[in-house]
Amino acid sequence: MLTRTLTKLLLLATFVSATAFLFGTAILSGTACASEPIQLFDGKTFTGWEGNTKSVWRIEDGALTAGSLTSKQEKNDFLATTKEYSDFEMTLQWKLQGTEGFVNGGVQFRTARIPNHHEVSGYQADLGAGYDGALYDESRRNKILAKPTDEVLKKALKPLGQWNEYRIRAEGPRIQLWLNGVQTVDYTEEDAKIATSGIIAVQIHGNATSVVQYKNIELIDLTTRP
Repeated sequence: MLTRTLTKLLLLATFVSATAFLFGTAILSGTACASEPIQLFDGKTFTGWEGNTKSVWRIEDGALTAGSLTSKQEKNDFLATTKEYSDFEMTLQWKLQGTEGFVNGGVQFRTARIPNHHEVSGYQADLGAGYDGALYDESRRNKILAKPTDEVLKKALKPLGQWNEYRIRAEGPRIQLWLNGVQTVDYTEEDAKIATSGIIAVQIHGNATSVVQYKNIELIDLTTRP
């Protein structure tokens, strides 16, 4: 009787150990909680993107790049994905340099192009000109929806001309932003009429002598989680 009980306990322990190993492996590989990351930008071509690639946007040093330090950008311009996304978590690196004017850029999401216009409309993870780490509503409500305190921003922001990292998570009505690992926004949308899907776009702001760059753009589609 004792031998039979010990055998059962041994089999149970083996089962639990194997289950724990498989579950741990799934978590480490990402299959237990999310889909595999999607590379939105390959670092070499504009595949998957559309916009003014003849006179505004170019690829330099593996980064989507716009602007100049010797001439002024006339108006806002956006390079956008050809696909739309709704619930996702995205990370990317950005760098901003500038000498004159409104030195600024941004990362649009759940956004749409305005027909026959250079502007887009939607959420923006803002950057530069004192708006770093903030959530702005571009060409829609035209206001800051949420922003970090000065204390939080001081911990998060790197000096102009250095690479920064944004992490953007949009799931249902909740939008969260992290700048260089520091959370700057946790916002819940209360207007049910606001779009919950759309393109992703990167911006160079007009009326500035500046250069903005974006690279290592990865997205996890939260709508395809197992």
